[in-house]
Amino acid sequence: LRSSILNRLMQFSYTAALLKCLKICFHLILKTALLKIEARVSADEDLKLSDLLKYYLRESQAAKDLLYRRSRSLVDYENANKALDKARAKNKDVLQAETTQQICCQKFEKISESAKQELIDFKTRRVAAFRKNLVELAELELKHAKVIMVLFFGLYFN
Repeated sequence: LRSSILNRLMQFSYTAALLKCLKICFHLILKTALLKIEARVSADEDLKLSDLLKYYLRESQAAKDLLYRRSRSLVDYENANKALDKARAKNKDVLQAETTQQICCQKFEKISESAKQELIDFKTRRVAAFRKNLVELAELELKHAKVIMVLFFGLYFN
C-alpha cells in the first residue's frame, strides 16, 4: 500500500514537472514567435513611414526650387528696374532697358502665377499622400494584429 502511494506521488510529481516544462516551452515558443513578429512589424512600419518622409522631402525640395527660381526672377526684375532708372538718368539705351524690364516683369509674373498653382497642387498632393500612407499603415497594422491573433489562438488551442 505504501509503495503504491509512493508510486502515485512519483507519477504525480513527474506529471506536474512535465506540465510545468510544457508550459515553459509554450511560453518560450510564444515569446520567440512574438519577437519575430514584432521585428517584422517594426521594420514594416519604419519602411512605411520613411517612404512618406522621403516623398515629402522630394516634394518640399521641388517647392523650394520653385520659390528659388521665383526669387531669382524677382532679383532680375529689380535689377532691370535699376538699369532702366540709370538709363533714363543718362538718357542712353532707354528703349533696350525698357524692353529688358518688360521681359523680366513678364517672366516674374509668369513664374509667380505658376508658383501659386504649383503650391496649391503641392498641398493637395501632400494631403492625399499623407492620407494614403496612413491608410496603408493602418491596414498593415491590422494585418500584423491578425497574424498575432492567429498565433495566440493557434498555440493556445493546440
